[in-house]
Amino acid sequence: MEDLKTILTQLNRRDFLTKAGLGFGSIALSSILQAGTTRGREDNAVDAAVAPFVRGPHFSPKAKRIIYLFQSGGPSQLETFDYKPALAKWHGQEIPDSIKSTQRNSGMVAGQSTFPLVKSIYDFKQYGQSGAWVSELLPYTAGIVDELCIVKSVFTEAINHEPAVMFVQTGSQQSGRPSMGSWLSYGLGSDNENLPHFMVLISKGVSGDQPLSTAAWANGFLASHHQGVQLRTGKDPVLYLQNPYGVHKEDRRRALDRIKELNEHQFTLWGDPEIQSKISQYEMAYKMQTSVPDAVDIADEPDYIYKMYGEDARRPGTFAANCLLARRMAERDVKFIQLYHMGWDQHGNLPKNIASQARDVDQASAALVQDLKQRGLLEDTLVVWGGEFGRTSFSQGKLTADNYGRDHHPGCFTMWMTGGGIKTGQVYGETDEFSYNVVKDGVHVHDFQATLLHLFGLDHEKLVFKHQGRRYRLTDVHGKVIKGLIA
Repeated sequence: MEDLKTILTQLNRRDFLTKAGLGFGSIALSSILQAGTTRGREDNAVDAAVAPFVRGPHFSPKAKRIIYLFQSGGPSQLETFDYKPALAKWHGQEIPDSIKSTQRNSGMVAGQSTFPLVKSIYDFKQYGQSGAWVSELLPYTAGIVDELCIVKSVFTEAINHEPAVMFVQTGSQQSGRPSMGSWLSYGLGSDNENLPHFMVLISKGVSGDQPLSTAAWANGFLASHHQGVQLRTGKDPVLYLQNPYGVHKEDRRRALDRIKELNEHQFTLWGDPEIQSKISQYEMAYKMQTSVPDAVDIADEPDYIYKMYGEDARRPGTFAANCLLARRMAERDVKFIQLYHMGWDQHGNLPKNIASQARDVDQASAALVQDLKQRGLLEDTLVVWGGEFGRTSFSQGKLTADNYGRDHHPGCFTMWMTGGGIKTGQVYGETDEFSYNVVKDGVHVHDFQATLLHLFGLDHEKLVFKHQGRRYRLTDVHGKVIKGLIA
């Protein structure tokens, strides 16, 4: 005891802080090293009270794969599926404040002093046993309505494009979360060893200048091998995939084997699962050198297929060509096939531009459904068509006899789904006479996501990942499975 007192009296303030600092530093280093062994683990223990997530379906799935035909920019429900004859009598009159005040409006109409309601310039008719109303802009889609579930009552929270796209694709308006394709890859793995779990194709309409962030198909905080792989048009669908000139396949194989040995040694030292992701990515890239060219080579497709999808299917990079590629990927059991078609952002000149957009997608979308069905793939392939939000029933800008625009509208929009366990031949949900608010069977974006995961046999409340001390899931802390959409 006397020795301890002597030591303490001899320690000055600087000595104490120096020695204490070294102690705290060693504690911090230990903490970092331990974190490195668990950071990003895919079987991470969520907390002491929750069992680690176990891969594989939680119950019997109805879908094995999904083709998501994302219409980027926000298609107008009023010109496509949500027929509102009452707008004819209101055409040109000011939208009642009691209606307009129920929804947010974007800053693009902040300086607008008048908000006249506008009927669609296009005619609608009823089709199929369901009696679904479909615009004259979509004659091919009208021909398959009994194969579809048309959902008129989807609604969202975001008012601008990127937050709205992020919300539908990742469950958050902010970038940085895993996309749906990444969550499915994390939860279920892959049914194909030679192609990525998650593949992305992009096409542009005539006015397709609305930017699209790669964060929409990113892996977020999940391991990097869960991110979407974008296919490009041209001779190199995936950049840097092929060997450089003079490098033979056998040389590449030997190099990859040596790199794998080094990576595995690093993994035994540090335990960082991202090293395993890198090993997986190297191996996948090697396999893709053969599998990708085979998947994208449509030269052997018969003429009747091109007639079904339309002549645009012969032009790489078009929506029709991407639909055909999507079918080929579905045949190869790619889990999540994401198509983006840009150009639906019609703030002005809507009658002309939306007609062009509809021509881009109508025939090919319907053909994809028919093609999957004739090959026996539709039963377990979920197909989704829709954008990030809808459009306003009042005109943005000046309303004339043959021209008008529509602003962003989160209060209601229309999507359709088919295959993969969806109850088809029905129209689900209703909006008010202005197509401004949902009045029956609303489907929030998180409800849509929960239902999608359910079709794949995943409980959206159990598909979790712990990151920075918090449990994350695609549906955040919201969402319910919409039973009325499921067969």
